[in-house]
Amino acid sequence: MLAFAGLTAVALVVLLVGDARGAQTLRFVAKPLASTGFLGVALAAGALDSRYGMVVLLALVLCWLGDVLLLWHAEAPFRAGLVSFLLGHVAFVAAFALRGVDALWLLAAAVGVAPIGWAALAWLRPHLPDSMRVPVLAYVVVISTMVAFAFGVFPTAGLALLAGALFFYVSDLAVARDRFVAPGFGNRLWGLPLYYGGTLLLATTAGGV
Repeated sequence: MLAFAGLTAVALVVLLVGDARGAQTLRFVAKPLASTGFLGVALAAGALDSRYGMVVLLALVLCWLGDVLLLWHAEAPFRAGLVSFLLGHVAFVAAFALRGVDALWLLAAAVGVAPIGWAALAWLRPHLPDSMRVPVLAYVVVISTMVAFAFGVFPTAGLALLAGALFFYVSDLAVARDRFVAPGFGNRLWGLPLYYGGTLLLATTAGGV
């Protein structure tokens, strides 16, 4: 498991160097490798040994695909990547549901997460082209649901799962800012480590049930 996490860490550094230098070849090599690392962690953790683990692995495969699609800056691959990540979050919700959700924790989290999602949409709305308004709205709803479900399983699943979901959520703010509000390497400098930290943490839980 550590070897795969190390692959993600090293490839992430190369990816950031490639981003900083505008080196497309480095980006196109390093990002799939970094994402392959979290798939390896999930498999090493025992993802194939339970329904929960297999659904987590499916979610991470969809994230891997989204990562590759987001290497391109055109709108069509970006939208396809957004859909891939959206489906990944749906899979995470399904996986968390398999673990058993505490209704009170889920309800409390939903009440807390909803205004954050609303604020994110209000922040993004003036910057969104018409063609992206519905996809972004759907994405925010689904990832907010994923975070609420992560809180819902926290009493039994522990901190790694919750932290992974939260890191993922915050990292998407960097993606949104970079794509729609204020593009720049600074977004990726903090967003990518949070994203890969989050996916690695979620991957370590794959053998948890």
